[in-house]
Amino acid sequence: MKEKSYNKNLVTIIAAVAATGGLLFGFDTGVISGAIPFFQQDFHLSNSMVENITTAGLAGAVIGAILTGRLSDIFGRKKTILSAAIIFVIGAAWSGWAPTPESLIIARLFIGLAIGISSFSVPLYIAEISPSHIRGRLVSLFQLLITIGILVSYLSDLAFANNNDLQSWRPMFYMGIVPGLILLIGIFFLPETPRWLMSKGREEEGLRILKRIEEPSLVEESMQRMRDELEKDRSRPNFREVFRPWLRHALIIAVGIMFVQQFVGINTVIYYSPKIFMIVGFQGAHAAIWAAVSVGAVNVAFTVLSLFMIDKLGRRKLYFIGLVGIVVSLFALGLVFAFHDSLGDTGKWLAIVFVWVYIAFFAISLGPLGWLIISEIFPLRVRGIGSSIGSLSNWLFNGIVAFTFFKIVKLFTASGAGIITHEKLYDAATNTFTMQAVDNGNPAGAFWFYAAIGVLGIIWGYFYLPETKGVALEKIEDHWRMGGKPRHLHKAQSGS
Repeated sequence: MKEKSYNKNLVTIIAAVAATGGLLFGFDTGVISGAIPFFQQDFHLSNSMVENITTAGLAGAVIGAILTGRLSDIFGRKKTILSAAIIFVIGAAWSGWAPTPESLIIARLFIGLAIGISSFSVPLYIAEISPSHIRGRLVSLFQLLITIGILVSYLSDLAFANNNDLQSWRPMFYMGIVPGLILLIGIFFLPETPRWLMSKGREEEGLRILKRIEEPSLVEESMQRMRDELEKDRSRPNFREVFRPWLRHALIIAVGIMFVQQFVGINTVIYYSPKIFMIVGFQGAHAAIWAAVSVGAVNVAFTVLSLFMIDKLGRRKLYFIGLVGIVVSLFALGLVFAFHDSLGDTGKWLAIVFVWVYIAFFAISLGPLGWLIISEIFPLRVRGIGSSIGSLSNWLFNGIVAFTFFKIVKLFTASGAGIITHEKLYDAATNTFTMQAVDNGNPAGAFWFYAAIGVLGIIWGYFYLPETKGVALEKIEDHWRMGGKPRHLHKAQSGS
């Protein structure tokens, strides 16, 4: 049989199919925000029970990130993504069918496993299958598909929302089956990564795949780099290896980039944007959800822009440009809420503009950079374990931010400065939903708190964020082995 030849477009197709895992990630992250009002009334749930259902997905993601890092090194990147696709399909069907709140909790926990698995296995797969000169752009497809998934979930919620049918939340969840099947079918046609095949002694198979995706003139060089890397580490890898002194910088970067990504408050916007817009003056959940849709659209548009910037400007420039924009927009958003009473109706439009600006700067920087960086900085031998630590950090920080937002709002709200809204809430005593006055506190202090974290992130990034643009993954390992500092990575490789 004639061996298939190099196809410069093939790697883009492969990356796009694998990145569908990001679409599912985004869809199942965002879909619950529109479903909550319906299943809360359908099941007659308290707000506490709603929090339990929401938390279940995040808990599942943490478990998925913990359990599957090592498994991806044993069974391969492709099989790991396949398992995530199967869980996505089953979890979406289970969530839509759930006959009781307890069943819905288990379904969300189950689908959270797939979110945790895909959050590290997809970027890892794309990074290992991609040529170094376009690796950043292709890995960023994952973040793009996450943003598209979030936007699709918002639009899906709007399409199925029916105030006269309390069970309209079920088709919102069922819709997740469609992209799940796309990934499930598509993954069967994708190859395993050459780097993983080499690590398992399947060199001929790895070479055959590499010849199809890499520039012909670079195939032998790439193969030799992988041989050299595997020669350095012959013993069986284990979890403790990622904590070796020479990998200390890589570990700090993986955890640190995810800390900054989450603690500038991104998921307060993703999870609570309808609530935030209602606080600032948008009347009714429908108007607030439409405002959230606009945020999702901005997120997608600027993530697309980042695909063309990340391998041109480089990681460090985008990181600093993005964080400066994030800090300024958070500070301005805090001012809008601080002067809410005097701004009147103008305040809600200023709020949505500054949220757009915030999302735009996040989408071109921290959004794609978090997942890209953790897929680049670890050696092949422990890349699965290292990436899972980064992914686990993301979900832990995500959970902390999501479930402390309103506590931080309350903490930083001066007495009498809270913003009052009237909302339909569940009354356990009468088993009905009634209009009640709610003191939401004032989010100004919370946004300024996240802005302060952003300033610390700029300082941290100066010392710890490496420039990996155009640097081969094997050369990144060499830099750590030689004791090089993160901010000197690109200079050191350019001079070698």
